Amino acid sequence: MPAKRDEPKQQPGAGCPVRGVLDRIGDQWSLLTLAALEEGKKRFNELLREIGDISKQMLSKTLKHLEQDGFIRRTVYPEVPPRVEYELTEMGRSFLVPMKALIGWADRNHAAIKSARQRYETV
Repeated sequence: MPAKRDEPKQQPGAGCPVRGVLDRIGDQWSLLTLAALEEGKKRFNELLREIGDISKQMLSKTLKHLEQDGFIRRTVYPEVPPRVEYELTEMGRSFLVPMKALIGWADRNHAAIKSARQRYETV
């Protein structure tokens, strides 16, 4: 049965805190976006250039989700045209530690994983 219009929409992984976090940061673009913000505030087009092969729509969606979950802060300056900057929140900054550990693990084990996949495909 579809949710009623006035019922709040359930967030990804709402019933499990681990799944809820992994659903958000485990997507293709969130880690790259968070890493790009490590050095400080950036504007949308700066992030677009730094991340590279992400579309404008996907970057916009990723930023919205990261802001919604409290990893980043979006600041709009009252200028013409409006200037918008994104930066890590304290929680986002604290996530860099386990994120870097995960990235390091992936770098160290990439060759072994690639070999395992090739062996699997030949069986």
